[in-house]
Amino acid sequence: MTPKSYRRGYPVAVLVGIELDHASLWQIFSHVAKHQETINLQGNRTDSKATYNFYETIINSLRSILKQGVKSIIIASPAKTNFAQEFYSHIRTHHNWLLQGVNKATFSLIAGSASTPQQVAALTKTGYLKEIINQTTAQETENLLEILEKRLNQKENLVYFSLEESEKIIFLYQAPGKPHPEFLLLTDDYLAGTRQKNRVHRLMQIAQNRGVKTRVITADLTAGKRINQLGGIVVLAKIE
Repeated sequence: MTPKSYRRGYPVAVLVGIELDHASLWQIFSHVAKHQETINLQGNRTDSKATYNFYETIINSLRSILKQGVKSIIIASPAKTNFAQEFYSHIRTHHNWLLQGVNKATFSLIAGSASTPQQVAALTKTGYLKEIINQTTAQETENLLEILEKRLNQKENLVYFSLEESEKIIFLYQAPGKPHPEFLLLTDDYLAGTRQKNRVHRLMQIAQNRGVKTRVITADLTAGKRINQLGGIVVLAKIE
């Protein structure tokens, strides 16, 4: 990873701040929040077609982030508005695939503005945003744990343990019909305690570049404890 990547840490969640006439998307890392994009409402909120297109544009912007493996999404809107609820209702009506299956996303709704760095910092300082993120990511990791246990119980070798095995399946070409890496999972304890940080960060960067969903999981969570039992780092593969 680059020095900038070290400073920002690893991806944790996505924050979507929805206002009257625009939405701001933020990638929440373990150390910082990075502004991703601002999407403007083309028209008026009283125009159902304009609002529909507005929400669809937000969904399209979220797709690329979701492909990276981040499945925890926080939707914020100012107090005494229902913008967040309206957007979530749009998801339930038109994009129910986001709420189903082992790869589903986990959503939380909060009151507050998240359009500027100052507003996001204010949300973070209250501790409320951090609490919501922890709750949301805890649910997300339960979904990952379900995937892990299912693949451990399959006949094919779809779970790879240790840094060496993880490097082998991620770095080397995998022929069609063979297991291909889908998830790289490691705990924050493993990341903090490893004596080979440069090697691990390189693995994480290459994994992300190759479309492998990479998640750092809190060791205190059930999924984190399970991954620590397996050595602190695992790769989940699938047959392609």
